[in-house]
Amino acid sequence: MYLLEHDAKTLLGAAGVPVPEGCLIESVEALERVQLPPGPWMVKAQVPVGGRGKAGLVRMTESRTDLAALVSGMLGQTHRGHVVGSCRIESCRSAPSEVYIGFMLAPETGEVRVLATASGGVDVESSGAVQSRVVAPEPAALAQAVVELSASAPEPIRHAMIEAGRVLGEIFLRRDAVLLEINPLFVAADGNWLAGDAKMVIDDNALGRQPEVSALLEARASAYVETHLKWTHGFDYVVVDRAGELGLLTTGAGLSMMLIDELRANGIRPYNFLDVRTGGLRGDASRLVKVLNWIAEGPNVKCVLVNVFAGITHLGEFSRLLVQALREAPVLKVPVVTRLVGNGLDEARTVLGEAGIAVEPDLDEALKLVRKALSSQSAGMGGQA
Repeated sequence: MYLLEHDAKTLLGAAGVPVPEGCLIESVEALERVQLPPGPWMVKAQVPVGGRGKAGLVRMTESRTDLAALVSGMLGQTHRGHVVGSCRIESCRSAPSEVYIGFMLAPETGEVRVLATASGGVDVESSGAVQSRVVAPEPAALAQAVVELSASAPEPIRHAMIEAGRVLGEIFLRRDAVLLEINPLFVAADGNWLAGDAKMVIDDNALGRQPEVSALLEARASAYVETHLKWTHGFDYVVVDRAGELGLLTTGAGLSMMLIDELRANGIRPYNFLDVRTGGLRGDASRLVKVLNWIAEGPNVKCVLVNVFAGITHLGEFSRLLVQALREAPVLKVPVVTRLVGNGLDEARTVLGEAGIAVEPDLDEALKLVRKALSSQSAGMGGQA
């Protein structure tokens, strides 16, 4: 769960990290109702990617009138594939020194990479100044790594780095984060420090033991649609290309990603990624109905490819549920191609064949059927126009 900066700062502030006062704005009209922090202000578009400053999505103003113009200009913009749905307005803060501190999970070993430098700013990560240590996921080890990485920094910067590193390292571990990055971390002449920006990613699989984060997710579901879907329904569903033409009903994260790569290599644009265990496709058609209805929201979807490898799940049972789900999701009116492999394939052929749905165990043959369906739908739409 990649937290928007506002939410990351809310969690960090609640844990005792000094952050600038700020509020979240989701419409220009809301400016008339909200109590703003003391000015001058920074207006910061809220998107889960970097590069906002260079894109003009972080701006400073001293005028309340200009606030409305800045918010209006940012809302609705697209930055690196993400639509700006809100802005954080916070008190403009600065300091004579800027520092970079980060913690990143090393998934191959379960250790933590600690990163730090006594300089910060937009280009610090590509400057070569950032040094790192890989240590055990323990508070004392993370704190010691920051001590070592700040050894050459002058005072009071070194003292601030050590104190901030200790606090942030504890939060990183306590929140089951996979990334926590503060850039810049402002350091005042007296050694006091403040998180000027915050990037925080929390392990989706740890939400069950993170009540504060899961509560935030429920309260801000519209800002974290895909994470909320997984939290609510127990599987991953991600729109990978809003202009995609092929909806995917698939099982297995690795297989689904490989399928997406194969489709793109064949010039086919997939609309979504889906990872649902085959056990979640048994006994009840409701999950299938939800997925089909979500796929139907794709404005350019012209076909659905079902790619299921069955083990304990019987393909005959799955096929009957799929036929039922297609009846209960009438908005989806596009051809369906199924690539099924595993237990109960012969029965699935019979069930789906009676419903007029093609079954092809071979991927290359299935893709031929997909191309034919896409071509037919495109020709039909052209004829209607």
